[in-house]
Amino acid sequence: MDLDFLRKIGLSEGEIKIYSNLLDFGEQSVQEINERLRIERRNIYDILNKLIERGLVSFITQNKKKIFKVTSPKMILSYLEEKEYHINEIKEEVNSKMKELESSYSKAKSETNAQIFRGVEGMKAVWNDFLEAEEMCWIGSGRYVPENLPHFFTSWNRKRVKKGIIWKNLLRSNMRDKKAFDLEEQKFLPEEFTSNPTVIGIYGNKVVNLLFFEEYFAIVIENKKLADSYRTYHKYLWDNVAKV
Repeated sequence: MDLDFLRKIGLSEGEIKIYSNLLDFGEQSVQEINERLRIERRNIYDILNKLIERGLVSFITQNKKKIFKVTSPKMILSYLEEKEYHINEIKEEVNSKMKELESSYSKAKSETNAQIFRGVEGMKAVWNDFLEAEEMCWIGSGRYVPENLPHFFTSWNRKRVKKGIIWKNLLRSNMRDKKAFDLEEQKFLPEEFTSNPTVIGIYGNKVVNLLFFEEYFAIVIENKKLADSYRTYHKYLWDNVAKV
């Protein structure tokens, strides 16, 4: 059975292997699990303890030997509900300290602040930061995130539209067949601008360079003068170079 969805809720590869093994073959001792999966006994104990803490595995003692088995699959939903409850608790705590955190952050940061993000999760973090802006200006958009991370983008875009964040999008010439999203103004750059999969975004006081190679990279620079300069560049391209 394909249990990849367990990875999405935070289970490790070892946890998924042992859970799947117990699900398929029923009650087993550590020795039996070791014989089937060839995982070190010490690691098996550590993994089983984590699964027990999650409520996904239980055990009984027979003849002074622990026998492990999976709990009802409904416990997966209970585990998710518990995680959601704790996440909501943490969110409330973070929100209660947000003004204090933002104040400390503003005092500590310099006039120019640069950050590098990598990988899918890094890219998601940057896109979630876009939701703090009133408008996004794009140069060289190739619809990389909508096409490569469709589930994330669909949820993210609903939030953008709900917040009324406008896109002024200078797309690559090969994107002419792409329908505009809600609250998006489109124009298309000449073919000469279509080269490597890199995109520039301007929002608030920040400029981001998005690189969509084998591994995703995002370089975010926060500087008001730089952002204003890029907006001027975007406006020039919009008014004088790009076509509808």
